[in-house]
Amino acid sequence: MANPRAFISFDFDNNKSDRLLFVGQAKNSNTPFNIEDWSSKKELPQKEWEELINKKVNKCNMLIVLVGKKTYTATGVIKEINFAKENDVPIFGVYVDGANSKTSLPYGLQRNRTISWKWSTISNAIDQCMTEGKNK
Repeated sequence: MANPRAFISFDFDNNKSDRLLFVGQAKNSNTPFNIEDWSSKKELPQKEWEELINKKVNKCNMLIVLVGKKTYTATGVIKEINFAKENDVPIFGVYVDGANSKTSLPYGLQRNRTISWKWSTISNAIDQCMTEGKNK
């Protein structure tokens, strides 16, 4: 697989360590794919953040939402999902931090596109995303 550009969306207040683990493991040579993490690494003023993130999401092949127990309350994640939809960027979610199919999802993320943290399943979701939306 080529190196798809993935924007990693996560709850900045509650799931920074999950993002680090996810991106770090994805770079491990034992995983079945490679991703590039284009997410913002620091807090920015709101208007500057929105402009920067919208541009970054638009340059990516997919948006991967790391779904923790409180992610449904993260307004930044919800905005990132909206940016992806506006730019025809495919989206899927991955449960982290003890979240599961009973965890509330952020608005705009579909339950049937939110999966457990298994690299084979994630690889399949990435393959699917590469045939959808702007990647067709």
